[in-house]
Amino acid sequence: MAGAIIENMSTRKLCIVGGILLVFQVIAFLVGGLIAPSPTTAVPYMSVKCIDVRKNHHKTKWLMPWGPNHCEKLKDFDEAVSRQIEANDIVFAVHIPLPSKEMSPWFQFMLFIMQLDIAFKMDNDLKENAEITLDVSLAYRDDMFNDWEEIAHAIEIRKLKCTFGSPKTLESEGRHYDCDFLPFMEIGSVAHKYYLINIRLPVNERKGINVGIGEIKDIRLVGIHQNGGFTKVWFAMKTFLTPSILIIMVWYWRRITLMTRAPVLLEKVIFALGISMTFINIPVEWFSIGFDWTWMLLFGDIRQGIFYAMLLSFWIIFCGEHMMDQNERNRLSGYWKQVGPIAVGSFCLFIFDMCERGVQLKNPFYSIWTTEVGTELAMAFIIVAGICLCLYFLFLCFMVFQVFRNISGKQSSLPAMSKARRLHYEGLIFRFKFLMLITLACAAMTVIFFIVSQVTEGHWKWGDITIQVNSAFFTGIYGMWNLYVFALMFLYAPSHKNYGEDQSNGDLGVSSGEELQLTTTITHVDGPTEVYKLARKEAQE
Repeated sequence: MAGAIIENMSTRKLCIVGGILLVFQVIAFLVGGLIAPSPTTAVPYMSVKCIDVRKNHHKTKWLMPWGPNHCEKLKDFDEAVSRQIEANDIVFAVHIPLPSKEMSPWFQFMLFIMQLDIAFKMDNDLKENAEITLDVSLAYRDDMFNDWEEIAHAIEIRKLKCTFGSPKTLESEGRHYDCDFLPFMEIGSVAHKYYLINIRLPVNERKGINVGIGEIKDIRLVGIHQNGGFTKVWFAMKTFLTPSILIIMVWYWRRITLMTRAPVLLEKVIFALGISMTFINIPVEWFSIGFDWTWMLLFGDIRQGIFYAMLLSFWIIFCGEHMMDQNERNRLSGYWKQVGPIAVGSFCLFIFDMCERGVQLKNPFYSIWTTEVGTELAMAFIIVAGICLCLYFLFLCFMVFQVFRNISGKQSSLPAMSKARRLHYEGLIFRFKFLMLITLACAAMTVIFFIVSQVTEGHWKWGDITIQVNSAFFTGIYGMWNLYVFALMFLYAPSHKNYGEDQSNGDLGVSSGEELQLTTTITHVDGPTEVYKLARKEAQE
């Protein structure tokens, strides 16, 4: 009777905790869907063709497309031909942002893509596999009357991928090619109010530079930055969740240190998962509002990589600790085959990120995809990481199948036990299955919301209510994994409750002093829990 009461209390507590976490999960989605604006904004920019007839074209003067000190403009290239202005004397100027606006550190980053308007002309056709050479410069200032300060200057090459839907005849002259967007620039901070981009297309027929690229009419840029309103909501969530996870971590580790035994592997991995989640949560982004930290995008990628590597490792070890016998479990070295692909895949993605965003810290115009060697190298890293991920999921699916099969086999011995003892074991098995289902639900929600955010227009309208789907995806999934880690440490913290000798030796039929708790790891001071004892006995049989 006492055992049944204990198990009912534990199940009731589990339901209460689950209900509270579900409420917080709904709130996380609603915060993004109803309070936060769209995560990003795309702003189109049309470059202005300026005349620069000086001999030294760069590092001497910045050409402004508008304003009191704007450059001498060209209407089109026909005017340049009539005025005998050479291509090397033309500069495409873009001011960021648009007139009467300012950039803000709350925008966090700027990503630019380029689109070229190329017209077909019989005597200046676009060659196959043509490459365009860009002489680009970036500058900033924080006052409309200050001088421009250079941030970066580079000469970049981009491959042109264009198609022409009409026959290449005289009647088709003037029609535009359909060209793919080109990666142009990425900056990891927006620390200044105004930015200026000057683009030159240097022509050198002897060296074959910018020859056979067709007749370029205009250069368009699309700038993408994070919305300031979304940034504030995101920072607020990080600020709230950081102490929440820190408090449960301290509580969890204190419960472990109060045990007379040493922490077991599963407890260490859960604690490490909490540390990696805290590493993501710590809102160091607040400092980016006052400091020009261009490395924040790379730092964010590293933090996410560490967390996901720990999460994948936890799933493997969690399953393994419920399947291996006493000699094999509780040792990290026993999981090298499963954890190895995680380490290799994470390392490949880290190298890829360093080759892309690491180089962009010095040259924001750089892209690893613009050269054949860079593309092949990037694809190699991604393919290796993909293979490692596939191997990992094969290992994981096999281990989950083995655990559920073992549990199903062990359940056949439960009817022979006393009612209270049976309820105790059924509760422990239920909690394992419950966590596995929650894990699958979290993974499925991540995939589903990602797909929905990609295929929808970004928001839904229900009457007068507008729901930002993309914002809800970011805040909801971020909150979900925080709640997942919180629930792990809460449910798998060792219990120090002792229910007495009479109860233990009576209905439960276990030794005096054995602990009952919401965990399947080792909880007794001298040995494994009853689920492990049952698992080993079944394995031996």
